[in-house]
Amino acid sequence: MTDLRELRAGLRAAVRGEVDFGTTARALTTMDASNYRRVPLGVVAPRDADDVAAALWVCRTYGVPVVPRGGGTSIAGQATGTGVVLDFTRHMNRLLSLDPQARTAVVQPGLVLDRLQEAAAPHGLRFGPDPSTHSRCTLGGMIGNNSCGSHSVAWGTTADSVRHLSVVTPRGERLPLGQAWAGAPAGLRELAEGELARLRTGFPELPRRISGYALDALLPEKGADVARSFCGSEGTLGVLTEAVVDLVRAPRARALAVLAYADEAGAAEAAAGLLEHHPLTVEGMAADLVPSAVDLPRGGAWLFVETGGDTEGEARARAQAIVRAADVLDTLVVTDPARQRTLWRIREDASGTATRMTDGTEAWPGWEDCAVPPARLGAYLRDFRSLLADHGLRGAPYGHFGDGCIHVRIDFDLLTGPGIARFRRFSEELADLVVAHGGSLSGEHGDGQARAELLPRMYGPDMVALFERVKDVWDPDDLLNPGMLVRPAPLDTNLRFSVLPSKPVDVVFGYPSDGGDFSAAVRRCVGVAKCRTTSVSGPAVMCPSFRATGEEEHSTRGRARLLHEMLAGELVTDGWRSTEVRDALDLCLSCKGCRSDCPVGVDMATYKAEFLHHHYAGRRRPAAHYAMGRLPVWLGWVARTRSAGLVNGLASVGPLARVTKRLGGIAGEREIPRVAGETFTRWWRGRRSAVPSGDGDGDGDGDRAGSGAGTGSGAGDLVVLWPDTFTEHLSPSVGQAAVRVLEAAGLRVALPPTLRLDGRPVGDGRSRSAARLLTARRGRVCCGLTYISTGQLDHARAVLRRTLDLLEPVLATDAPVVVLEPSCAAALRTDAPELLHDDPRAAQLAARVRTFAETLEQYVPDWTPPNLNRPVTGQTHCHQHAVLGDTADRGLRAAAGLTGELSGGCCGLAGNFGFEKGHYEVSAACAEEQLLPAVREAPEGAVVLADGFSCRTQLEQLAGVRSRHLAEVLAEALENE
Repeated sequence: MTDLRELRAGLRAAVRGEVDFGTTARALTTMDASNYRRVPLGVVAPRDADDVAAALWVCRTYGVPVVPRGGGTSIAGQATGTGVVLDFTRHMNRLLSLDPQARTAVVQPGLVLDRLQEAAAPHGLRFGPDPSTHSRCTLGGMIGNNSCGSHSVAWGTTADSVRHLSVVTPRGERLPLGQAWAGAPAGLRELAEGELARLRTGFPELPRRISGYALDALLPEKGADVARSFCGSEGTLGVLTEAVVDLVRAPRARALAVLAYADEAGAAEAAAGLLEHHPLTVEGMAADLVPSAVDLPRGGAWLFVETGGDTEGEARARAQAIVRAADVLDTLVVTDPARQRTLWRIREDASGTATRMTDGTEAWPGWEDCAVPPARLGAYLRDFRSLLADHGLRGAPYGHFGDGCIHVRIDFDLLTGPGIARFRRFSEELADLVVAHGGSLSGEHGDGQARAELLPRMYGPDMVALFERVKDVWDPDDLLNPGMLVRPAPLDTNLRFSVLPSKPVDVVFGYPSDGGDFSAAVRRCVGVAKCRTTSVSGPAVMCPSFRATGEEEHSTRGRARLLHEMLAGELVTDGWRSTEVRDALDLCLSCKGCRSDCPVGVDMATYKAEFLHHHYAGRRRPAAHYAMGRLPVWLGWVARTRSAGLVNGLASVGPLARVTKRLGGIAGEREIPRVAGETFTRWWRGRRSAVPSGDGDGDGDGDRAGSGAGTGSGAGDLVVLWPDTFTEHLSPSVGQAAVRVLEAAGLRVALPPTLRLDGRPVGDGRSRSAARLLTARRGRVCCGLTYISTGQLDHARAVLRRTLDLLEPVLATDAPVVVLEPSCAAALRTDAPELLHDDPRAAQLAARVRTFAETLEQYVPDWTPPNLNRPVTGQTHCHQHAVLGDTADRGLRAAAGLTGELSGGCCGLAGNFGFEKGHYEVSAACAEEQLLPAVREAPEGAVVLADGFSCRTQLEQLAGVRSRHLAEVLAEALENE
């Protein structure tokens, strides 16, 4: 048995890179994007090839297996192992050189594909293969799996783009692999030349044959290409340390033809016939993977056929030629790059969206990418559908129809014995079906553990025995990735779900999309790692803390992995009390970006709140939870005692401010925001007193009729304006502006908790005494946001129940509830019904919540805002992007003549996050990613928009820039008119 202390000490003495045998590092690498899980002993991040050789020497000395790993997006289990994991993404991640004339690049294995594409683009070049994970997959992983992507019909697989490879063998030999037997290990040439007949006849001819070792590349008529034969070996032969790859000329312009067919079989049968037109892509997907909101030509399935040219007209002409040649139901040709990106995003996200059936049932990889000759794809798909039905299974095929390669996630039951047995039976029968159609078990992502056991069905026992002999030539000690490709582990062992609790975990949130099961919610993360994208474009948000730190544990996937291991209880043994999970969640901004940007809808903000609730149950919390988590309490006390001036004065005195921040767990670099001298509701009462409303009870919180408050006489034009904590105490000018704009638009505005019209209680059958009872309680409504974000869920539930009691008169009407602060609106729309899943009033309230722009769009669609005719800059609030949507805001800005786009990402302050001690650097880094550059680069006279209080505060404190809510901008324009 390996002595872990000696192994760790040996590695630390031999390797200059990091050696981490800690719980967190191991937990983060137990899984890739497959169904499998293995617990490693530790993780090594080598700095160079010398480190790789040293690590291999130490591991061989102790008999410990080694697994090379890039982005960890492999879906067959080949990026997991029980020994030492080599992580190439930390240090060996550079583009070493790029030669535009030779059209080559020299790359390290940990380089993310998009970084190579960005460097090649200014020269009109690109790397041909482009998997849907291009924003986070690494070149080493692509070479290890012989990845392909949507453009393979034009530019082939990764092996087609590899020129030379630098490899370290398990015994430390440095080999420069190339053609004509260059770099071949001793014995490989003799073995291959003794099996020429088998190599010439034993491999099916099809464009996507990835399964097994590519030994036919060693044939003399194919150049005896050792580098090409190494591609797709899944880290089982040697460790890649450097690669010379070919680049291709990128078309200057592209057009995308979307061809509609009745069903996927019809699309599949048509795909092969389009290849003679030399398209760049022929991708297929059916309606069950396409969001209903996407505007596609009418049909049940589509082919995405991309063409290129030197000009837009040339690209369009080629696309239209394909349209004319195709027999389709309907077509669409798109040349606008932004629209193309939107459509391609649907296809790229399918690896995640396919993990949930339309009814919410979980679906899993395992038979993700079989390939058959393109001409047989239609027939294969019909047989495949029939086989699914025979086993009572469902799946949504999509993928590279032009290459005959199909991706699919299937609703296997991998949690029970009978379900796993059916998984095996189906796998065996599907393997036979693929072979019967002349296909390959893997057409892109490799065999790993998922399919290697079934390779004898495709190749026969003699060829598989040859694979084993080749493995022994390269790796006689079976050190590298044992159990993959040859002598494999059974496909139904090491399943990652087997360690999870068999019964639902007791939790507070309702998790309605996961049947109330927290384990199922955590299982949502399948590892496709879109959260590891190192840069974002457009409105995307996820995952700001990963982009700021570059650390896996601070990605959505990393946190989900740690929660998985917490539930498993093998590595993380102290459950909800885990410090490893707490530390990983500490830098989660609760931005909710993953709720919308993650293809499978992981909601880490909710998981974080759940964890913090249990972690601190019965224990003292961090000071920030009391200071900022209970902010509504402290600000309410300031308002009642009318001590805003005193508080602001004390906060401006340096020594007192420092003490206050230290006691409150607030970052020393932060300034404490000023409390408004007059709250929003006090302003409302004073304004109402100046113009009597006829309500007659003198409490001052009711509707203000007359004086331009609207043209209607009943409740139909009434809106209830939510006095959230930030608007009420910190930026009442936003509320005041909203009132002016809403009234100018013809709406009648009221504030909770007391709501009456013309002296009468609002709501059928509701008595005046009941309304007065609510008034007497004088409780303030609150969405509970600050309690939720700090995991004080018992407080949050109590606050929300009190709020619902106060709002019963409102819920008895059809009046919308207008919420100005996006984070509060998001909390009411999603968190409240999920926290109070036992109270139907929470869902009622959630359905009433409207943003400022939504209210104007839906209730006064004919109103025309003032025309400002100015550019805008700023950032869409992360909760707006993730939960609320900004379609109405875009429309309102356009109607007001506010031109330009707001940036994506997260401001970094994110409520209490950026104020907490220890978070300042990450908070500032998040702001510097998109928000601050967008503001600095804005044209002169641009309006800086930020609807969230946090965003406005971040801009003020980091850039000295005053930003405003859209309501303030419109109100000022109205006053100027």
